[in-house]
Amino acid sequence: MSDLVVRTRGMTRKFGDVTAVNDVDLEISRGTIYGFLGPNGCGKTTSMRMLTGLLTPTSGELEVLGNALPRDAENLKYRIGYMTQSFSLYRDLSVKENLQFFSKVFGLGRREERRRIAELMELYDLTALADQRAGSMSGGQRQRLALAAAVLHNPDLLFLDEPTSAVDPESRRDFWEQLFDLSDAGTTIVVSTHFMDEAERCHRIAIMEQGHKRADGTPAELMADMATNVLEVEGDDLRTLRKQLTALPEVRSAAQLGARLRVLVSRDVADPEAWFRDLPQSKDAQHVRRVRPNLEDVFVTNTGAMPDPGQPAKGSGQ
Repeated sequence: MSDLVVRTRGMTRKFGDVTAVNDVDLEISRGTIYGFLGPNGCGKTTSMRMLTGLLTPTSGELEVLGNALPRDAENLKYRIGYMTQSFSLYRDLSVKENLQFFSKVFGLGRREERRRIAELMELYDLTALADQRAGSMSGGQRQRLALAAAVLHNPDLLFLDEPTSAVDPESRRDFWEQLFDLSDAGTTIVVSTHFMDEAERCHRIAIMEQGHKRADGTPAELMADMATNVLEVEGDDLRTLRKQLTALPEVRSAAQLGARLRVLVSRDVADPEAWFRDLPQSKDAQHVRRVRPNLEDVFVTNTGAMPDPGQPAKGSGQ
């Protein structure tokens, strides 16, 4: 059996005159967590909907779990799980009733239904909430219920569309531990996110912008292959210094983080620290040092966007 679970060539989707996903090639290996990283409107959700068979591509070749899409989309129904960005379970049903409903949708027998629901409620800390209506649960509780429903039938491939956008940091951390447990058990996971720290947890990521795939690789590979070097600069008048630096052709970006500037300098500059010290603007700096790049630096280098650290990217649509 091939190690490739997802393979696309030229995957494209247009809505009228708008190209939401443009000529995207993907290869996703079995058992990995593969992330789509990018702001709202970059094509993450549209790509997922095509890979699940819910949306027909305008052009391109798509193969998921050995099935050509959209021709064989029906074959994927019981082999994939899909957790949407907004809570999509029945709010007037209890936790247990929601899971019972989805077990029937997935065709589980009565004995398997009882066993699997009990197992997942214990695993995702839902047992004490079995009779609580889903609509009255907290964001983290609803997230755990949605994940339980998505994996009820033991799918080979799990799609998660910005699953942690409405939960607190502790719930996000716990949720990712659950994803790694699924991955270790052999489930392939495709997850979209606009959080840099989440993307860095993925085995591989694709950076998306305006429907294009700008970069693809492991977080470590992408950071090593960056076309910029990173400087951190400390000084008194950082706002003025930032404006001066961003006007220079060698500077890709400069962003203030607390009491320092994080400056991305082109790799064409052989010694960025010496280059900076030779600038007239350096007189306003107290300290400069070259630092290790992070995934946000990779994102900025590969796109035209500057994300607000730790916050969702701005925009609308998917």
